[in-house]
Amino acid sequence: MSASRGELKSTGYEIFIGLLSLLSIVNLVLVYLFVKDPALQHILGAMNVLFSAIFLGDFLYRLRTARSAATYFFRRFGWADLLASLPFPQAKVLRLFRLTRVYRLLRELGPRKIWASITKDRAGSALLVLLLMGILVLQFGSLLILRVEQYADGANITSASDALWYTMVTISTVGYGDQYPVTEAGRLIGTVIIIIGVGIFGTFTGYLANFFLRPRTTDAPASEAPAPDASAPAGPEAEAAATVPGAPGAATLEDLRELLARSEASLAEVRQLLQPPPAA
Repeated sequence: MSASRGELKSTGYEIFIGLLSLLSIVNLVLVYLFVKDPALQHILGAMNVLFSAIFLGDFLYRLRTARSAATYFFRRFGWADLLASLPFPQAKVLRLFRLTRVYRLLRELGPRKIWASITKDRAGSALLVLLLMGILVLQFGSLLILRVEQYADGANITSASDALWYTMVTISTVGYGDQYPVTEAGRLIGTVIIIIGVGIFGTFTGYLANFFLRPRTTDAPASEAPAPDASAPAGPEAEAAATVPGAPGAATLEDLRELLARSEASLAEVRQLLQPPPAA
């Protein structure tokens, strides 16, 4: 269990990597079994390059944070993570090792701890959800818009680069207008991409604003508080020194007597004011 805890990064991060691994394997099946159009295959190839960059970053992150880099690389299938990060068709199947690891770690953690961890780090989990949604919209939005627009009359979205460019511009709510759908189905797909893009970037902007503008505590911890001066006197005389105006340091006995006399005089005046007036 301790070794598993050393492997486990944040729960949201592990789920994010696991879902990306699953999506990359689904793309592999789509390319070899279902998608025969070269333009659509180019979109999936571009997404594979993006996944490879993310998986390479994941490999470097795990290698750097591992308790033992050699143990992670040789015994925890780090070599498979490295090879699966390369954008080669033969190495993509090794992403099953990453998916298997994520499943094993989350199963050992348990559903309750997974939910507690996600709710505890809601900001980080929300950011990962936004990234995942952006990737999904980029891939499937590009595939759908190219599929319905590619052979339409007067279409200007006719290649993989056109579809990816249109989807990225639409998600980011920039809207250059150089690429646009001309069919009813394409406009419907574009509307869905716009709505999701506004939600993604609005939430992401709010997250960044909260991250940079939230107040930070400036109070030093109790362990960092300055230690009291051992040479300063302790006890009632030291407390009196803090209240006597003009006291240069520790209160002297005369200062303490003067303070007590003033207090007694003030109390006598208060008592006199509180006494009821004499009867007529």
